[in-house]
Amino acid sequence: MRKFWLIVAVVAGVSSFADAVRADNWPNWRGPHNNGVCDERGLPTKWSPTERVAWKAPLPGPAGSTPVIWDGRVYLTSVDSQGDLWLMAFSDAGKELWKQKVTGGNQIARGDEGNYASPSPSTDGEYVFTLFGEGTLACFTTAGKPVWKFNVEDRYGRLQLQFGLASTPVLDGDVLYVQLIHGEGDPKTREAIVVALDKRTGQQIWKVDRPSDGYKENEHSYASPMMYDDGQRKFLLTHGADYIVAHRLSDGREIWRCGELNRKSNYDPTLRFVASPATADGMIVVPTAKKGPVLALKPTGMGDITNDANSHWWTLERTPDVPSPVIVGDYVYLCMQDGNLQVVERATGKELYFERTHRQRHRASPVYADGHVYLCARDGRITVVKAGPKFEIVSEIDMGEDISSSLAISNGTIYIRTFQHLWAIR
Repeated sequence: MRKFWLIVAVVAGVSSFADAVRADNWPNWRGPHNNGVCDERGLPTKWSPTERVAWKAPLPGPAGSTPVIWDGRVYLTSVDSQGDLWLMAFSDAGKELWKQKVTGGNQIARGDEGNYASPSPSTDGEYVFTLFGEGTLACFTTAGKPVWKFNVEDRYGRLQLQFGLASTPVLDGDVLYVQLIHGEGDPKTREAIVVALDKRTGQQIWKVDRPSDGYKENEHSYASPMMYDDGQRKFLLTHGADYIVAHRLSDGREIWRCGELNRKSNYDPTLRFVASPATADGMIVVPTAKKGPVLALKPTGMGDITNDANSHWWTLERTPDVPSPVIVGDYVYLCMQDGNLQVVERATGKELYFERTHRQRHRASPVYADGHVYLCARDGRITVVKAGPKFEIVSEIDMGEDISSSLAISNGTIYIRTFQHLWAIR
């Protein structure tokens, strides 16, 4: 992952010094470390629709996808009023650089809850990859030139998902990993697979079945795969159908799996996963859905670790339904769908506080930057909370436009994708 440093230089013989500000690209929906954590400092914590707005650019329609940024270029997906699905690029000054129609046939899920532009794009600075809810997976150059495109249904069979694909593929090196966790609801059939693709050609490197004894709506997953990498261990995590599974990168074979995310003693046939796991060195925090649990797992397990106490750190009895967790330092932050924020000790799972922020639906995942946690509510209210063991709201900003996307941060700019605009806050 490309990183660079902005350093205050000596100009015209006058020296000035400031703290170095680390400026990262934001190559995927969860940022440079794939965990919702930004290393930059000096970012805004208070603004309004008229203050600290560097620019805003109109968009053709709503989406839940998060923008990605590389070397000052911003890439995002959108629908339009005709139901077409687009990949767009903007400069860091807000100029639209190009727009490519990728496919059509958008559908709205659950009223206003989502559409086929829910998966987020990814970029490596050379290519931009995007998946849409009806199954089209495509690659473009960063200049907007088509490279390859196919529909996963044509290659892997009909998708059986109630609300369409919402999972964002994870890009690592030269490989794009895609989880297709879906099914017809019959416990006797198993449709879920995980695939690895060559990023330059879209050709399959490997494909593995992902078996589960989950059934009914639980065969459907709207969560995204994640990469675990602590410098010693590196593997792919897939999440859904009642299990989290670790896969070898070389061939997709299972390293371990953990079940009882949907407890069989009180089985909920509608416990489909939307929130994705979060990772930090030595820990994987696993959300579930609705009234399910949150598990903190160790990365060292082998085989079925469901009942292996040595592979578990702790368990909580309350989970975020849609927003993914964030792990920073000694704390884990969990934003509930109703706006309540829970903070627990990373080492023990001990609750430090459970407090109300803005009482509204929260679909975006929290982002941490420079000692603050940013929460986005569906009605456009952004709450900035001071990070740490004590609850303190620093600011509340009403953007006046609906938000389902998580924030993206790059080079001192907070990018906010609302249903109407792409905003740049500096």
